[in-house]
Amino acid sequence: MDENTPAVATAADAGETWSRFWGRSQSLIPTLAAVVLFVSMLVYAEIAYGRVFHLGTMSSLLVSFAPTIILAVAMTIVILSGGIDLSVGAVVAFTSVSGVMLMGAGVNGWLAIVLMIAFGALFGLASGVLIQYFSVQPFIATLAMMFLARGLASMLSTVPVHAPEGAPIELLATDWKLIDGPKVNDLVLTPGFFIAVVVVVGAVFFLHRTRTGRTVYAIGGAESSAQLMGLPVARTRVSIYIISGALAGLAGVVYTAEVGGKAQNVTGIGWELDAIAAVVIGGTLLTGGVGYVLGSVVGSLVLAALWMIITKDGSIKPEYLTIITGGILLAFVLLQRVLTKRKSE
Repeated sequence: MDENTPAVATAADAGETWSRFWGRSQSLIPTLAAVVLFVSMLVYAEIAYGRVFHLGTMSSLLVSFAPTIILAVAMTIVILSGGIDLSVGAVVAFTSVSGVMLMGAGVNGWLAIVLMIAFGALFGLASGVLIQYFSVQPFIATLAMMFLARGLASMLSTVPVHAPEGAPIELLATDWKLIDGPKVNDLVLTPGFFIAVVVVVGAVFFLHRTRTGRTVYAIGGAESSAQLMGLPVARTRVSIYIISGALAGLAGVVYTAEVGGKAQNVTGIGWELDAIAAVVIGGTLLTGGVGYVLGSVVGSLVLAALWMIITKDGSIKPEYLTIITGGILLAFVLLQRVLTKRKSE
């Protein structure tokens, strides 16, 4: 045997190990790119405007984007399965208006909050049944639910409605001062923010530590293979949309609390697109099967940082936010396409 054979074998093994590592790590590249973009935006904002790495600024950013983070988590689970949910923004509006009106009608405040989440879950159930048992495309099924939820919200009220003074939902917006800094440099968060944190942690556990979560990835990767493996595809798909609807209802609860118990039928317009953008920027493939909840959280923070820069600048028109978001989204979609193509070669 040639004395160089062991060296050749070792080099081949190293090459194979590197190839496997590279194949697995490619899915993390968009997420890492989002992290770099987020940090870069914060650094730029600090240099240009100041008071960005400030506890008060960070508090405001995290609290105001808690509903977006919850919706991004919901959308992540749906997109991982190869689906889409266009109804989440409208569901936020319906659950917000209906919940506040129930409170105004004398229904117990905590029961009304539970019903808001339940209403969202019902919209999700309807979408899941249409998709799974009537073979309706997710885009069409959830679009129908979007129009239904928005229409019902408008039927309930076309003017802002307010929760009764002292309603329990106001407690979710209570300021909790965690760090008492100099002057106004305080870290002040709300229960609504911590609800978003619990949702993120629960979603990570659900997707990576439960059989149903692994089935979600399997459906998005190859549904036919998942069925051949005997996985509960039908039940899981319906559950995915129920979870998405329930989380949209929860986002409605958190948002309504943050705005002082005020609800409007026009709330949430375009929020489903923000959620999708956050998910894609965070590295989840629109085709399903690959992605991370924490990546979607980073994607939400990128949108939050962009909103903060435009607000602090003052000279940038608010409508440019949509244009810039579209540009960032396109860049990350192209990055995903390049990585997917390389992986398939």
